[in-house]
Amino acid sequence: MASSFLGFSLLFLSLNAADGFKNYAASYCEFNSSEMKDIEYILSFYYNKDEYLRYSSSVGEFVGYTELGVKNAERLNRDTAQLAALRAQKERVCKNNIEKWDSGILAKKVPPSDVTLSSVTPPGGKHTHMLMCSVYGFYPKHISVKWLRDGKVTTSDVTSTEELADGDWYYQIHSHLEFTPRSGEKVSCMVEHISLSEPVIRDWDPSLPESERNKIAIGASGLILGLILSLAGFIYYKRKMKGRILVPTN
Repeated sequence: MASSFLGFSLLFLSLNAADGFKNYAASYCEFNSSEMKDIEYILSFYYNKDEYLRYSSSVGEFVGYTELGVKNAERLNRDTAQLAALRAQKERVCKNNIEKWDSGILAKKVPPSDVTLSSVTPPGGKHTHMLMCSVYGFYPKHISVKWLRDGKVTTSDVTSTEELADGDWYYQIHSHLEFTPRSGEKVSCMVEHISLSEPVIRDWDPSLPESERNKIAIGASGLILGLILSLAGFIYYKRKMKGRILVPTN
């Protein structure tokens, strides 16, 4: 598992001069899991962004990185009471907070809110069709989007975006398949995610979507109505002209 980082407290001990020198300390926790063996408590001291002294729970004492830091480490390591208090920070501060983060955030799983399959215009080339599979509203970000042709995974002519952050903890991703249709071929998009008990599969239906069918139906109805009105007008005109006698004029 990749190393995670969590900072719980940041204590600034600042001495600001005209040219901006600063001395400060920062304490934080690094962890791979909520197990004590995977947690490290660190207290670091900095001068102008350079670390000169550190306490680490994995070492159990202070270590100096400069001449001043080495002298302070020797002095502080003789204080057994302070070392014991710092060792307790690993459980008192790190473990308690990590468990809350792990259950409330890191272990959170949200399945995709929507998986859509649509036809898009290809940028060019020998292919005649391009499909886009869009997955929205999932967490965590790692997800697998695959294309199936007649039930078999295909990787040729497939391009995908990275997982895109929505800014609200959730993610979206878009995958494209550029292909030449074959008669009777079944094309599908398969989505796998840690939040799903089984993959979500969307099959491509080459027929027009309902919205397009409605547009065509409305257009056809309008055309038929126009033809009927035109025919009615023509019949009325012919009947009206039938009873008239045309008189030539000089």
